[in-house]
Amino acid sequence: MSEQPLLEVSDQNELGKVEIAPEVLEVIAGIAATEIPGVYAMRGNFASGVAERFGKKSHSKGVKVELKEDGVSIDIYVILKFGQPIPKVAQDLQTNIRQTIFSMTAIDLQEINVHVVGIHMEDEVEDSE
Repeated sequence: MSEQPLLEVSDQNELGKVEIAPEVLEVIAGIAATEIPGVYAMRGNFASGVAERFGKKSHSKGVKVELKEDGVSIDIYVILKFGQPIPKVAQDLQTNIRQTIFSMTAIDLQEINVHVVGIHMEDEVEDSE
């Protein structure tokens, strides 16, 4: 089994140390991203799509965390709703993800890169009433 890199978020003290796996940051960022109005969905891969068809929700879908020497960076891949202002939604995503991760883990992110990979056109369903 390969050794998984962990983020150490506290100094060693008499109680021990706190480490956070990058997958935890992916889940937190994924949930924070879905809270933003204008985001239709997150882009996933084939495996996450198959898992969701069997009822397993993948909160880290569309999020990639990189541990670099100078900090932690996040790449997020989203599909937006048609008609939403892309710069505003992207900025709201960056702000919400940064605040959520900092409040839950005390980790200050180096960068959050938003990749808009699609636009969802609303299905035009009109009531015939």
